[in-house]
Amino acid sequence: MSFLRLRQVCLVAADLEREAARIQSVFGLAVCHRDPNVARYGLANVLFPVGTSFLEIVSPTRSGTAAGRFLERHGGKHGYMVILDCDDPERYRLRAESLGVRVANVIRHDAYFGVQLHPKDTGAAMLEFNSTAGGADPMGPYAPAGPRWQRAIRTERVRSIAGVEIEAPEPDRIAERWASILERPARAVDGTRRISLDVGTIDFLRSSGSEEAFTGVRLEAAGSAGDAVEACGVRLRPC
Repeated sequence: MSFLRLRQVCLVAADLEREAARIQSVFGLAVCHRDPNVARYGLANVLFPVGTSFLEIVSPTRSGTAAGRFLERHGGKHGYMVILDCDDPERYRLRAESLGVRVANVIRHDAYFGVQLHPKDTGAAMLEFNSTAGGADPMGPYAPAGPRWQRAIRTERVRSIAGVEIEAPEPDRIAERWASILERPARAVDGTRRISLDVGTIDFLRSSGSEEAFTGVRLEAAGSAGDAVEACGVRLRPC
């Protein structure tokens, strides 16, 4: 069965442990994994399950990393990656290349296959498509989150990642670009453009600045929605 789900968001922080502690305190989440594979990119990371989705924070451990340059370029603001899991990342790689969107990185290890697209071509954020063998079940394997991620699920305050928000001076333009890559329509909803996935949504909002940027994450609240919190330069908003 074909599927395309918003599965993970990746944020960047100069101080990994401080931001991770803040996320834990505010949203009652638990760490499920610290991935040793990211060390090859000069990074350390931490992942939190939010229901069956994931919030990741990465931090550079040496100079000259892509994440470090992202921090410098944006002054600690904006999200880094929007990560989708699917049944066939190769299909989306070929689709992106047919549109002139460059592949920035391909990751293969064990039962995992990931394709990352160049953020200069996608705009706003790096897009990743990935799959893990046996991962069609949302409670099944998801390689980036480690072998026992299910044990770390905490849903007392937030239940899932409902969507992400992209801001741009021309939101219709970037919405159509992402819609072409994802092969999903960008429909008008409450004054914004929205791409609906099998799980989660991507909203495109108008900004007053000149940048295209990943600025917000919407979290499904378990009870009464609290106030939005800014972490790692991104607005985390229970809804």
